[in-house]
Amino acid sequence: MADEQKIYTLAQVSEHNHSKDCWLIIDGKVYDVTKFLDEHPGGDEVLLSATGKDATNDFEDVGHSSSAKGMMEEYYVGEIDSSTIPERQAYVPPKQAAYNPDKTTEFLIKVLQFLVPLAILGLAIAVRIYTKSKD
Repeated sequence: MADEQKIYTLAQVSEHNHSKDCWLIIDGKVYDVTKFLDEHPGGDEVLLSATGKDATNDFEDVGHSSSAKGMMEEYYVGEIDSSTIPERQAYVPPKQAAYNPDKTTEFLIKVLQFLVPLAILGLAIAVRIYTKSKD
């Protein structure tokens, strides 16, 4: 590492996004992994897909070994200006009305939920009485 740390913006790091020039951001540090692309056990596609963004979560999710983490220092080029990385927004699903395709009022639905089973029960009793009277 140099005595003076270089600070990069996300836009600057994002410019290094192909197999001849590939930079990543992990834990606020910028790494030039171009020379490591061919050696990466997961293939170069994994590293190339992580360019232009903070790849910390991707890196941690894989569960890299301590020796893999130790190798990172040789690819270190500087720090990221954290103010240039957008904050992750928590996903909030859109509010949706209850499924009611025919626009029937909720009251009518509740009444029908009560009356239909009663009608079925009444029909079953009527059939039972009718079949017993035939015997």
